[in-house]
Amino acid sequence: MMKILFVCSGNNKFGISPIVNNQAESLKKNGVDLDIHAIKGKGFTGYLKSVSGIRHKLKSNDYDLIHAHYSLSAIAVTISFPRKPIVVSLMGSDSKMSFFWLTIIRFCYVFKIWGRVVVKSSEMQKSLKLPKTIQLPNGVDLEKFDVVQKEVAKKNLGLSPDKNYILFLSNPSRYEKNYQLAEDAVSLIKKNSAELITVFNKEHSQVRNYLYAVDLLLLTSLWEGSPNAVKEAMCCNLPVVATDVGDVKWLFGDMPGYYLSSFRPEDMCELIDAALIFAKKNGRTEGRTRILELGLDSQSIATRLINLYKEVLKEAV
Repeated sequence: MMKILFVCSGNNKFGISPIVNNQAESLKKNGVDLDIHAIKGKGFTGYLKSVSGIRHKLKSNDYDLIHAHYSLSAIAVTISFPRKPIVVSLMGSDSKMSFFWLTIIRFCYVFKIWGRVVVKSSEMQKSLKLPKTIQLPNGVDLEKFDVVQKEVAKKNLGLSPDKNYILFLSNPSRYEKNYQLAEDAVSLIKKNSAELITVFNKEHSQVRNYLYAVDLLLLTSLWEGSPNAVKEAMCCNLPVVATDVGDVKWLFGDMPGYYLSSFRPEDMCELIDAALIFAKKNGRTEGRTRILELGLDSQSIATRLINLYKEVLKEAV
Protein backbone atom coordinates (compact mmCIF):
# COMPACT_ATOMS: atom_id res chain seq x y z
CA MET A 1 0.00 0.00 0.00
CA MET A 2 1.32 3.44 -0.93
CA LYS A 3 1.66 6.03 1.81
CA ILE A 4 1.16 9.53 0.42
CA LEU A 5 1.36 12.99 2.00
CA PHE A 6 -0.76 15.78 0.54
CA VAL A 7 0.61 19.28 1.25
CA CYS A 8 -1.78 22.14 0.52
CA SER A 9 -3.17 25.43 1.79
CA GLY A 10 -5.21 25.29 4.98
CA ASN A 11 -6.57 28.81 4.61
CA ASN A 12 -9.91 27.86 3.09
CA LYS A 13 -13.09 28.42 5.11
CA PHE A 14 -13.38 24.63 5.37
CA GLY A 15 -9.72 24.17 6.34
CA ILE A 16 -8.55 22.80 3.00
CA SER A 17 -10.01 23.27 -0.46
CA PRO A 18 -13.02 21.01 -1.14
CA ILE A 19 -11.32 20.15 -4.46
CA VAL A 20 -8.19 18.84 -2.71
CA ASN A 21 -10.26 17.10 -0.04
CA ASN A 22 -12.38 15.37 -2.68
CA GLN A 23 -9.24 14.10 -4.41
CA ALA A 24 -7.90 12.80 -1.09
CA GLU A 25 -11.17 11.00 -0.32
CA SER A 26 -11.24 9.34 -3.74
CA LEU A 27 -7.67 8.07 -3.31
CA LYS A 28 -8.46 6.68 0.14
CA LYS A 29 -11.44 4.82 -1.32
CA ASN A 30 -8.97 3.19 -3.71
CA GLY A 31 -6.72 1.90 -0.94
CA VAL A 32 -4.15 4.69 -0.67
CA ASP A 33 -2.87 5.45 2.85
CA LEU A 34 -3.00 9.25 2.78
CA ASP A 35 -2.34 12.09 5.21
CA ILE A 36 -2.88 15.81 4.66
CA HIS A 37 -0.61 18.58 5.91
CA ALA A 38 -2.51 21.88 5.69
CA ILE A 39 -0.39 25.04 5.62
CA LYS A 40 -1.70 27.93 7.70
CA GLY A 41 -0.57 31.38 6.65
CA LYS A 42 -0.62 33.27 3.37
CA GLY A 43 2.03 34.57 1.01
CA PHE A 44 5.63 33.39 0.78
CA THR A 45 6.31 34.25 4.43
CA GLY A 46 3.39 32.13 5.61
CA TYR A 47 4.53 29.18 3.49
CA LEU A 48 8.16 29.62 4.56
CA LYS A 49 7.10 29.32 8.20
CA SER A 50 5.46 25.98 7.35
CA VAL A 51 8.76 24.31 6.41
CA SER A 52 9.57 23.17 9.96
CA GLY A 53 6.10 21.62 10.28
CA ILE A 54 6.54 19.76 7.00
CA ARG A 55 9.95 18.46 8.13
CA HIS A 56 8.46 17.25 11.41
CA LYS A 57 5.67 15.47 9.52
CA LEU A 58 8.18 13.75 7.24
CA LYS A 59 10.39 12.64 10.14
CA SER A 60 7.39 11.20 12.00
CA ASN A 61 6.10 9.18 9.04
CA ASP A 62 7.63 7.02 6.33
CA TYR A 63 5.90 8.39 3.24
CA ASP A 64 6.55 6.99 -0.22
CA LEU A 65 5.72 10.22 -2.04
CA ILE A 66 4.60 13.80 -1.45
CA HIS A 67 1.89 15.44 -3.56
CA ALA A 68 1.93 19.23 -3.25
CA HIS A 69 -1.04 21.29 -4.43
CA TYR A 70 -0.33 24.79 -5.77
CA SER A 71 3.14 26.20 -6.43
CA LEU A 72 3.80 27.78 -3.02
CA SER A 73 3.04 24.47 -1.29
CA ALA A 74 5.44 22.76 -3.70
CA ILE A 75 8.19 25.29 -2.99
CA ALA A 76 7.70 24.86 0.78
CA VAL A 77 8.00 21.08 0.35
CA THR A 78 11.09 21.45 -1.85
CA ILE A 79 13.04 23.57 0.65
CA SER A 80 12.18 21.12 3.42
CA PHE A 81 14.46 18.62 1.57
CA PRO A 82 12.10 15.63 1.87
CA ARG A 83 14.33 13.01 0.17
CA LYS A 84 11.15 11.57 -1.27
CA PRO A 85 9.67 11.99 -4.78
CA ILE A 86 7.48 15.08 -5.21
CA VAL A 87 4.43 15.36 -7.46
CA VAL A 88 3.13 18.89 -7.95
CA SER A 89 -0.36 19.93 -9.02
CA LEU A 90 -0.49 23.47 -10.41
CA MET A 91 -3.83 25.28 -10.58
CA GLY A 92 -5.09 28.06 -12.84
CA SER A 93 -3.83 30.83 -10.56
CA ASP A 94 -0.29 29.43 -10.68
CA SER A 95 0.02 30.30 -14.37
CA LYS A 96 -0.64 33.98 -13.52
CA MET A 97 2.10 34.37 -10.90
CA SER A 98 4.94 36.89 -11.15
CA PHE A 99 7.95 36.31 -13.42
CA PHE A 100 10.06 35.50 -10.34
CA TRP A 101 7.83 32.66 -9.16
CA LEU A 102 7.28 31.34 -12.67
CA THR A 103 11.07 31.17 -13.04
CA ILE A 104 11.31 29.08 -9.87
CA ILE A 105 8.56 26.75 -11.11
CA ARG A 106 10.35 26.31 -14.45
CA PHE A 107 13.70 25.75 -12.69
CA CYS A 108 12.23 22.94 -10.55
CA TYR A 109 10.65 21.45 -13.65
CA VAL A 110 13.69 21.66 -15.96
CA PHE A 111 16.09 20.23 -13.37
CA LYS A 112 13.60 17.51 -12.41
CA ILE A 113 13.47 18.49 -8.76
CA TRP A 114 9.80 17.52 -8.97
CA GLY A 115 9.00 14.00 -10.17
CA ARG A 116 5.94 15.12 -12.12
CA VAL A 117 4.13 18.39 -12.70
CA VAL A 118 0.37 18.18 -13.19
CA VAL A 119 -1.60 20.97 -14.87
CA LYS A 120 -5.34 21.24 -15.38
CA SER A 121 -5.54 22.18 -19.07
CA SER A 122 -3.55 22.62 -22.29
CA GLU A 123 -4.00 26.39 -21.86
CA MET A 124 -2.08 26.20 -18.56
CA GLN A 125 0.61 24.10 -20.20
CA LYS A 126 1.16 26.74 -22.89
CA SER A 127 1.04 29.62 -20.41
CA LEU A 128 3.61 28.00 -18.12
CA LYS A 129 5.79 26.92 -21.07
CA LEU A 130 6.17 23.44 -19.62
CA PRO A 131 5.63 21.15 -22.63
CA LYS A 132 5.79 17.75 -20.93
CA THR A 133 3.56 18.29 -17.93
CA ILE A 134 0.71 15.89 -17.20
CA GLN A 135 -2.75 17.23 -18.04
CA LEU A 136 -5.05 15.91 -15.35
CA PRO A 137 -8.14 17.93 -14.36
CA ASN A 138 -9.72 17.54 -10.96
CA GLY A 139 -12.51 14.99 -10.85
CA VAL A 140 -16.05 15.40 -9.56
CA ASP A 141 -17.63 13.08 -6.98
CA LEU A 142 -20.86 12.14 -8.72
CA GLU A 143 -22.32 10.78 -5.48
CA LYS A 144 -22.29 14.30 -4.01
CA PHE A 145 -24.33 15.61 -6.92
CA ASP A 146 -27.11 13.08 -7.16
CA VAL A 147 -30.47 14.26 -8.47
CA VAL A 148 -32.70 16.69 -6.57
CA GLN A 149 -35.98 17.79 -8.13
CA LYS A 150 -35.99 21.47 -9.04
CA GLU A 151 -39.08 22.23 -6.96
CA VAL A 152 -37.55 20.53 -3.92
CA ALA A 153 -34.21 22.32 -4.36
CA LYS A 154 -35.94 25.71 -4.60
CA LYS A 155 -37.98 24.98 -1.51
CA ASN A 156 -34.85 23.93 0.40
CA LEU A 157 -33.24 27.27 -0.44
CA GLY A 158 -36.31 29.45 0.02
CA LEU A 159 -36.31 30.50 -3.65
CA SER A 160 -39.44 31.51 -5.53
CA PRO A 161 -40.98 28.56 -7.41
CA ASP A 162 -42.03 30.86 -10.27
CA LYS A 163 -38.82 32.79 -10.84
CA ASN A 164 -35.83 32.04 -13.10
CA TYR A 165 -32.39 32.18 -11.53
CA ILE A 166 -28.86 32.56 -12.90
CA LEU A 167 -26.10 31.25 -10.64
CA PHE A 168 -22.67 32.83 -10.16
CA LEU A 169 -20.77 30.19 -8.19
CA SER A 170 -17.67 32.16 -7.15
CA ASN A 171 -16.51 34.87 -4.79
CA PRO A 172 -17.35 38.14 -6.63
CA SER A 173 -14.48 39.95 -4.92
CA ARG A 174 -11.87 37.81 -6.71
CA TYR A 175 -10.57 39.80 -9.65
CA GLU A 176 -10.12 36.85 -11.99
CA LYS A 177 -13.78 35.82 -11.57
CA ASN A 178 -14.79 39.02 -13.40
CA TYR A 179 -18.11 39.52 -11.59
CA GLN A 180 -18.69 42.90 -13.24
CA LEU A 181 -19.21 41.14 -16.57
CA ALA A 182 -21.88 38.94 -14.99
CA GLU A 183 -23.70 41.98 -13.64
CA ASP A 184 -23.41 43.87 -16.93
CA ALA A 185 -24.64 40.94 -19.02
CA VAL A 186 -27.60 40.13 -16.76
CA SER A 187 -28.61 43.80 -16.62
CA LEU A 188 -29.18 43.67 -20.39
CA ILE A 189 -31.59 40.74 -20.44
CA LYS A 190 -35.32 41.26 -20.56
CA LYS A 191 -36.49 42.95 -17.40
CA ASN A 192 -37.56 40.61 -14.60
CA SER A 193 -36.93 37.49 -16.72
CA ALA A 194 -34.21 36.18 -14.37
CA GLU A 195 -32.33 37.04 -11.18
CA LEU A 196 -28.57 36.71 -10.68
CA ILE A 197 -27.65 35.02 -7.40
CA THR A 198 -24.10 34.69 -6.04
CA VAL A 199 -22.99 31.68 -4.00
CA PHE A 200 -19.58 30.81 -2.54
CA ASN A 201 -18.06 29.14 0.53
CA LYS A 202 -20.97 26.69 0.82
CA GLU A 203 -21.00 23.01 1.70
CA HIS A 204 -21.42 20.58 -1.21
CA SER A 205 -24.98 19.76 -0.12
CA GLN A 206 -25.95 23.42 -0.46
CA VAL A 207 -24.09 23.82 -3.76
CA ARG A 208 -25.98 20.81 -5.10
CA ASN A 209 -29.31 22.40 -4.15
CA TYR A 210 -28.40 25.58 -6.02
CA LEU A 211 -27.28 23.69 -9.11
CA TYR A 212 -30.64 21.93 -9.26
CA ALA A 213 -32.70 25.00 -8.32
CA VAL A 214 -31.39 27.48 -10.90
CA ASP A 215 -31.84 27.67 -14.67
CA LEU A 216 -28.21 28.13 -15.66
CA LEU A 217 -24.67 28.64 -14.37
CA LEU A 218 -22.79 31.75 -15.47
CA LEU A 219 -18.97 31.74 -15.53
CA THR A 220 -17.31 35.02 -16.54
CA SER A 221 -13.70 34.32 -15.49
CA LEU A 222 -10.68 35.99 -17.05
CA TRP A 223 -8.74 32.76 -16.59
CA GLU A 224 -9.20 29.27 -15.14
CA GLY A 225 -7.44 25.93 -15.08
CA SER A 226 -10.28 23.41 -15.20
CA PRO A 227 -13.22 25.10 -13.43
CA ASN A 228 -14.92 22.72 -11.04
CA ALA A 229 -18.02 24.91 -10.98
CA VAL A 230 -18.59 24.06 -14.64
CA LYS A 231 -17.97 20.34 -14.14
CA GLU A 232 -20.29 20.25 -11.12
CA ALA A 233 -23.00 22.06 -13.11
CA MET A 234 -22.59 19.53 -15.91
CA CYS A 235 -22.92 16.69 -13.39
CA CYS A 236 -26.29 18.20 -12.46
CA ASN A 237 -27.26 18.51 -16.14
CA LEU A 238 -27.48 22.29 -15.79
CA PRO A 239 -27.06 24.62 -18.81
CA VAL A 240 -23.93 26.80 -18.65
CA VAL A 241 -22.82 30.06 -20.26
CA ALA A 242 -19.06 30.59 -19.88
CA THR A 243 -16.14 32.52 -21.23
CA ASP A 244 -13.62 30.51 -23.24
CA VAL A 245 -11.06 29.93 -20.48
CA GLY A 246 -9.13 26.91 -19.24
CA ASP A 247 -10.56 23.68 -20.64
CA VAL A 248 -14.17 24.91 -20.86
CA LYS A 249 -14.36 24.52 -24.65
CA TRP A 250 -13.18 20.92 -24.35
CA LEU A 251 -15.61 20.24 -21.49
CA PHE A 252 -18.56 21.50 -23.53
CA GLY A 253 -17.69 19.73 -26.78
CA ASP A 254 -20.77 20.06 -28.97
CA MET A 255 -23.19 19.24 -26.16
CA PRO A 256 -26.52 21.14 -26.44
CA GLY A 257 -27.20 23.58 -23.60
CA TYR A 258 -23.60 24.77 -23.24
CA TYR A 259 -22.55 28.16 -24.60
CA LEU A 260 -19.09 29.76 -25.05
CA SER A 261 -19.13 33.53 -24.81
CA SER A 262 -16.80 36.42 -25.58
CA PHE A 263 -16.11 39.03 -22.90
CA ARG A 264 -18.65 41.45 -24.42
CA PRO A 265 -21.74 41.87 -22.18
CA GLU A 266 -23.97 42.04 -25.27
CA ASP A 267 -22.72 38.68 -26.56
CA MET A 268 -23.07 37.08 -23.15
CA CYS A 269 -26.58 38.49 -22.72
CA GLU A 270 -27.61 36.92 -26.03
CA LEU A 271 -26.30 33.53 -24.94
CA ILE A 272 -27.97 33.82 -21.52
CA ASP A 273 -31.28 34.35 -23.35
CA ALA A 274 -30.56 31.27 -25.49
CA ALA A 275 -29.72 29.20 -22.40
CA LEU A 276 -32.90 30.32 -20.61
CA ILE A 277 -34.95 29.35 -23.67
CA PHE A 278 -33.16 25.98 -23.77
CA ALA A 279 -33.88 25.42 -20.06
CA LYS A 280 -37.55 26.31 -20.49
CA LYS A 281 -37.94 24.01 -23.50
CA ASN A 282 -35.74 21.06 -22.47
CA GLY A 283 -35.34 21.33 -18.72
CA ARG A 284 -31.92 19.73 -18.27
CA THR A 285 -28.92 18.83 -20.45
CA GLU A 286 -26.90 15.62 -20.88
CA GLY A 287 -23.86 17.11 -19.15
CA ARG A 288 -23.43 14.24 -16.67
CA THR A 289 -23.03 11.82 -19.56
CA ARG A 290 -20.37 14.11 -21.04
CA ILE A 291 -18.43 14.15 -17.74
CA LEU A 292 -18.44 10.36 -17.64
CA GLU A 293 -17.37 10.13 -21.29
CA LEU A 294 -14.41 12.42 -20.56
CA GLY A 295 -13.42 10.34 -17.52
CA LEU A 296 -13.75 13.27 -15.13
CA ASP A 297 -15.50 11.44 -12.33
CA SER A 298 -13.49 11.09 -9.11
CA GLN A 299 -12.97 7.35 -9.54
CA SER A 300 -11.42 7.71 -13.00
CA ILE A 301 -9.13 10.55 -11.89
CA ALA A 302 -8.07 8.60 -8.77
CA THR A 303 -7.08 5.63 -10.95
CA ARG A 304 -4.97 7.88 -13.19
CA LEU A 305 -3.31 9.50 -10.17
CA ILE A 306 -2.42 6.15 -8.61
CA ASN A 307 -0.85 5.04 -11.89
CA LEU A 308 1.10 8.30 -11.98
CA TYR A 309 2.38 7.73 -8.44
CA LYS A 310 3.49 4.21 -9.40
CA GLU A 311 5.44 5.58 -12.37
CA VAL A 312 7.23 8.16 -10.22
CA LEU A 313 8.06 5.61 -7.51
CA LYS A 314 9.38 3.14 -10.08
CA GLU A 315 11.71 5.82 -11.50
CA ALA A 316 12.92 6.72 -8.01
CA VAL A 317 14.18 3.19 -7.25
